[in-house]
Amino acid sequence: MDFLLDTEQRDFAVSLHAMLTAADTPSVVRDWSRGDHASGRALWSRIAEAGVFALAVPEVYEGLGPRPLELTLAFVELGRHAVPGPLVETVTAAALLTSLDDTGPAKRLLPALAAGETMATVARAPGYALDGEAAGIRLSLTAEGLRLAPGHGPVRPSLDPARRLTPLDPGGELLTAHPPTAAALTTARLTTAAQALGVGLALLDRTVAYVKQRTQFGAPIGSFQAVKHQLADVKIALEFARPLVFGAALTMAEEDVAAAKVTACEAAYRTARTALQLHGAIGYTAEYDLSLWLTKARALRTAWGSPDECRDTVLSGGRRR
Repeated sequence: MDFLLDTEQRDFAVSLHAMLTAADTPSVVRDWSRGDHASGRALWSRIAEAGVFALAVPEVYEGLGPRPLELTLAFVELGRHAVPGPLVETVTAAALLTSLDDTGPAKRLLPALAAGETMATVARAPGYALDGEAAGIRLSLTAEGLRLAPGHGPVRPSLDPARRLTPLDPGGELLTAHPPTAAALTTARLTTAAQALGVGLALLDRTVAYVKQRTQFGAPIGSFQAVKHQLADVKIALEFARPLVFGAALTMAEEDVAAAKVTACEAAYRTARTALQLHGAIGYTAEYDLSLWLTKARALRTAWGSPDECRDTVLSGGRRR
């Protein structure tokens, strides 16, 4: 199996990174957390113009995919820059719609997702959907099957202020009585893992820069052996997660994706805890940008499957259960 990225794939990641660096995403995240979606929608359109959402949509529905490896590359960068919005949910909705026996809903809804003209969210009733008030397509997994929810309830608080949770209204158009939940869950877990990896890498970069500047006893704290060991440990954890994430994108096997998710999310969570400790009290403040990545690392850890659920999938061999 070849884990090396080709020139086109590397250039795609570099260009996306450059675009997001120039976008001042911390201010976009704060707007989104207040319910102001204007800057977030503008950024969403730019991400769509880069082809990110089209990677999850087949060509027959005006997309470029499915191309899970390139989608994984994109989600690493989206996590690195803490981009808000129902990113994972939109590509998961694309996977659900693509796999329907009836192509009618796919033809009707997927072109808009690929072009970034609308966002999508997915939830299992009676649970909560991410950013239901911003999404134009709301898919609800009910006892009857997959429904197109007609609306949403009030916004509920979340651990990550940028992850705005809403219940979906019951009823709506029944798209299928037998939704392809396994394929959709695989897509959701893979992109969540990639997003978490990006969050962890950003936290590590910010913490390394900080410990070079903060001094104690007349020396940068980054020169202390204890600090070096902590940063080395999280660096190893993230680098161990990276090939698992990209390897899972190549196989798209349930157990590989579950292993990637638990490894990447645990590495990001460990990095968040280390970053918080090394930043000291300033790391706790919501005004400090680090908090945008700290809360996201914690939230992604249990999104689309807790660590225990993912480990169970690995141990039971995915579909062989």
